[in-house]
Amino acid sequence: MKKLTATMAAVAVASALMTTACSNNPAAEASKPEETASSAVAPNPPIQTTKDDKVAALLPKSIRDKGEIKAAGNIPYPPYTMYDTDSKPTGFDYDLSQALGQKLEIPVSYNQQAFSTIIPSLLSKKYDVILSAMNDTPERQKTLNFVDYTHGGFIILVKAGNPDNVKALLDLCGKTVSVQKATVQGDLLRGLEPQCKTKGKDGVQVLELPSDLDAQTALRAGKSQAYVVDAPVAEYVVKTAGQGKAFELVRDPEFPAGYLPVFSGMGNLNTDPQFTEALRAAFQALIDDGTYKKILDRYSLTSYAVPSAAVNQGK
Repeated sequence: MKKLTATMAAVAVASALMTTACSNNPAAEASKPEETASSAVAPNPPIQTTKDDKVAALLPKSIRDKGEIKAAGNIPYPPYTMYDTDSKPTGFDYDLSQALGQKLEIPVSYNQQAFSTIIPSLLSKKYDVILSAMNDTPERQKTLNFVDYTHGGFIILVKAGNPDNVKALLDLCGKTVSVQKATVQGDLLRGLEPQCKTKGKDGVQVLELPSDLDAQTALRAGKSQAYVVDAPVAEYVVKTAGQGKAFELVRDPEFPAGYLPVFSGMGNLNTDPQFTEALRAAFQALIDDGTYKKILDRYSLTSYAVPSAAVNQGK
């Protein structure tokens, strides 16, 4: 698998600005699935925790005086961001925002913002923090500080029962694989052609579609034999699609966190390190009291947990 790992690394370097979750790729922004009745979920009140006076004392006066923290997120990108059937935000990022507010003893409003403009909206001071499954990258660190909250790569989904016996990435050689357009997954799959040829097989036939939901539907309809997506999203899809009976994950033991794992986290302007530290301390308090794990469990993200609150781990 050393050659495969080297190929993945080469693709990652060549696609550095694209190595993001689907929701984090501005080029794919217009292609994200729109909110539909099928994507809405039942109302689910955020998990409750308690304030922490020491943590709350770290919040900058400039934020405290405003009376709230304004968080920005792009909806929908299940399970990170969704709408419920009452058209209210829900999901991992929303629940985490509310728990952070409880620790810091300040309300947090969660606001829809197109991903392509989410960093500019922060720069214009429209919002204070981004909670939108954003990947922590060196490029973004030029503008933001990240408090990282998940770590995962992308993963392969197949139909339930795995009829094509896909067990690892190179098993996709000669097969049609659906992906969302303009994501790094498509580049990686195309980059496997030399390894496929070595195995005496054709390269991967990449079926690029406008949205992640389209890519999922292609697999279900038999237009592709596998579907590749960010691993945390895949966990949720497997749990919820077709009442949990439509798909299954291909877990490659050499890549337990998925292929090309990256950190994702909440981002605030790096010109305000005091606010970064308040967010970091609040998140650590949520880890320590078990609230973080409860939120992860609710959205099937436990496999992608981080052990502690740390800043700017993206390399």
